[in-house]
Amino acid sequence: MSETVGVSAAVLAGVLLGAVFFGGLWLTVRRALPSRQAPLWFFGSLLIRTAIVLGGFYLVSHGDWRRMVGCVAGFLLARTVVFRLTGPAGAIEGAS
Repeated sequence: MSETVGVSAAVLAGVLLGAVFFGGLWLTVRRALPSRQAPLWFFGSLLIRTAIVLGGFYLVSHGDWRRMVGCVAGFLLARTVVFRLTGPAGAIEGAS
């Protein structure tokens, strides 16, 4: 029973990590496109978002593959939700 709670918590943590990662990507695209320093925005954002997610995966999994799978599943679930909330891929404001 406690393993089920651990995996469920890992799924929830994965959803939160996914929301941070893909929400951060969405914010980066919106801020970087009109900026003169877009490559710096994208590269800096990638480093920060990746470090947060990898660190989160490491802390959540505690070396257990079942927790890691749950965390990745939650991460992918968050990806689907964030992409549906932010609209279609071709609908970026200011892009021509």
